[in-house]
Amino acid sequence: MIAPPMSERTLAQRLLEGDRRALARAISLVEDDRPEGWELVKLIYPHTGKAAVVGFTGPPGVGKSTLIGAVTKARREAGRSVGVLSIDPSSPFTQGALLGDRIRLSEHFLDQGVFIRSMANRGALGGLSEAALQAALLLDAAGREEVFVETVGVGQAEIDIIDHADTVVLVLMPGSGDSIQALKAGVMEIPDVIVINKADHPLTDTMVREIRGVLSLAGAEPAPAGAPERWSVPIVKTEASRGEGVAELVQRLSEHRAHISAAGQLAERRRRNLRSEVLAIATARMRRRLEEELHEDDDFQKLLEEVVERRLDPASAAAALLERES
Repeated sequence: MIAPPMSERTLAQRLLEGDRRALARAISLVEDDRPEGWELVKLIYPHTGKAAVVGFTGPPGVGKSTLIGAVTKARREAGRSVGVLSIDPSSPFTQGALLGDRIRLSEHFLDQGVFIRSMANRGALGGLSEAALQAALLLDAAGREEVFVETVGVGQAEIDIIDHADTVVLVLMPGSGDSIQALKAGVMEIPDVIVINKADHPLTDTMVREIRGVLSLAGAEPAPAGAPERWSVPIVKTEASRGEGVAELVQRLSEHRAHISAAGQLAERRRRNLRSEVLAIATARMRRRLEEELHEDDDFQKLLEEVVERRLDPASAAAALLERES
């Protein structure tokens, strides 16, 4: 006899008790944008806010997954439970995660204290799925003390990681063109900790000097009088595949969290993150609703045809569309 499907309230209760199957089901509901998924988040939301959320970002190939695996091992040895969200490129056919969690952090796959999930970015330019923060909330509610979010490596567009994490780790590697590009100020302004992985490379020390130069320019102005002392971004050299430098990285993560907590900046960051999430969800839903309304709208097709034939520019067409919808 097949058991009846459990209600969402029952699912929420099981999730709050740390049930792994309930957690997996909950993330699937949110990722698929199912109404019951959003209802579930509503139920568990008052129980969130306890986990330390760390975002790992950086160019492809620098070893973010290996580094997260090494940090996860260190946190598990310290008795902490861990949740990992790996944001992967989307499959063009299923819109699911292309890399999948089967090849991620394989040594932790059977550890009940570690929950690993790959999520598709579904074309999100910032490297993160719209559902990523919701999934992080679910991991938090399920009792995961540390939540690590790894973005798909898309370079400078990844700056929306700052809208999903308490602490941001930028992972680079010496001798990589992508890593050199990341030295541009737009990306270098976002990290709280910088890691140079694969640090046995002969150009490592050169890269450290370059990063310090960029950081010194970015932080040239002293903190205003009465303001909390600014966090000095540390540069940590690691060989994640051998576990070298990982203990120092874990220490820097702890120091950063202590710093922002003492300065009152943790609550401030989370307020900013949640504001961004509210706006992102509202924007996505408004766009979806607009696309559905305009799918077979004759007036919109005529407007679009004018743009195609170069009689009307896209900005003017958008203004006309907004004026009509208001």
